Amino acid sequence: MTTGGFDPAYGQVDPTFGQTTGVEAAGLGKRAVARFVDWIIAAIVGFLCFWLMGIVGDVPDWLSVLPGAGFGFLYFVVFEVASGSTPGKKLLGLHVNGSGGSPKPSLKDSAIRNVYMLLNLIPWIGGLLWFIAAIAIAVTINSSPTKQGWHDNAAGGTQVIDE
Repeated sequence: MTTGGFDPAYGQVDPTFGQTTGVEAAGLGKRAVARFVDWIIAAIVGFLCFWLMGIVGDVPDWLSVLPGAGFGFLYFVVFEVASGSTPGKKLLGLHVNGSGGSPKPSLKDSAIRNVYMLLNLIPWIGGLLWFIAAIAIAVTINSSPTKQGWHDNAAGGTQVIDE
């Protein structure tokens, strides 16, 4: 970043919240479609991985939750940290900027913005807690002028942008 709060690659950086201006924030609809595409991809890949592990070795029953919540969490974190986009986001032309307007989220940024997915690991009420968190994300994205959900703000101001 250059001095004065302007970065030629990312536009003007708001020193208060570390959010970039001059970029087009992605709306809720496009983000939801990208997330749905990613869930399908993660479910298929996770199922195949754990199915193959079951054939090769004896996988304990408690590991069966990982293809859902745990594997999905890892899927989003690995892709966001590696490239700034998951396959679903790439397909829809979206990109995740890290905190402070960095070109992609750090491991910490991505883990924080996706940690709500692990709520599904909580027995009995995890699905309900995840659903409440997802609704809260949708409401906060929709009501934010920068289209950032509570999970983006918790991660230091990550932002999903339209490329």
